[in-house]
Amino acid sequence: MESIHTEIVIDAPVSAVWKVLIHFEAYSTWNPFIVHAEGVPQEGQRLRVLIHPPGRSATAFRPKVIRSVENRELRWAGRLIFRGLFDGEHSFTLEDDGNHASRFIQEETFSGVLVPLFWKKMEAQTQKGFEQMNVALKQVVESGLFV
Repeated sequence: MESIHTEIVIDAPVSAVWKVLIHFEAYSTWNPFIVHAEGVPQEGQRLRVLIHPPGRSATAFRPKVIRSVENRELRWAGRLIFRGLFDGEHSFTLEDDGNHASRFIQEETFSGVLVPLFWKKMEAQTQKGFEQMNVALKQVVESGLFV
C-alpha cells in the first residue's frame, strides 16, 4: 500500500471551500489536475472523473462516493478493471482553523497487485498534480469567484 498526502491553508471558511470543491461543473475552468468531474457527491453515487497528472496522459475513471459530509469530507474509491488490481481511495478533508481559514487536505491511498509496478513512475507526478490542484483551489476560493 502506498499513499500521497498534501495540504494547504485557504483564507476562507470551510463552507466556501466546500462550495467550490463540490461544484464539479466548474472544474474545467480552474482545476489543473481533475480536469473534469460529474455526478452527485453523495454516498453510494458513481462519479465520472478525468485526471491529468503533470507529464502523463489523462485518465478517466468512475469512482464511487464512499463518504460525503458537508463542509467536512468527500471520499471516493476507484479501481482499475477489478478490485485488487490497482485501487485508489481519494479523500478531500476540510478543517476549520478557528480563524476564518480552512485547512484543505488531499490524500490518496493506493493498493493492489499492480501498485508496486507503477508506483515509482506515478508518485512524483501525482503528488505534483495534488499540489497544483490545492494551489488552484486556494486561488479560486480566495478570489471569491464562486461565493
